[in-house]
Amino acid sequence: MKSGTTEFWEARVRELEDKIEHLRFSRRVLMNLIERIEKDKSELLSKLEKENKKLQKSNSRFARTLLHKNRQIIEMETKMQKSGRLEL
Repeated sequence: MKSGTTEFWEARVRELEDKIEHLRFSRRVLMNLIERIEKDKSELLSKLEKENKKLQKSNSRFARTLLHKNRQIIEMETKMQKSGRLEL
């Protein structure tokens, strides 16, 4: 026959083993969540970098077009000034 103290400690050991098992499970769940968050973050960062490059390219193309149009305007104004049609 086991004494009350022995039974108490055996029950306490089982209780702590159960808690350890729950902690291990919780840790696995948290690690999976962290991995998923890191993956999502990486994918979002990649998407944003791609979009940024696309916008920079578009902005550069727009700036070149504006510069070209400004040159055309200046050339036309210069021609008109030479022909005496434009007064400033």
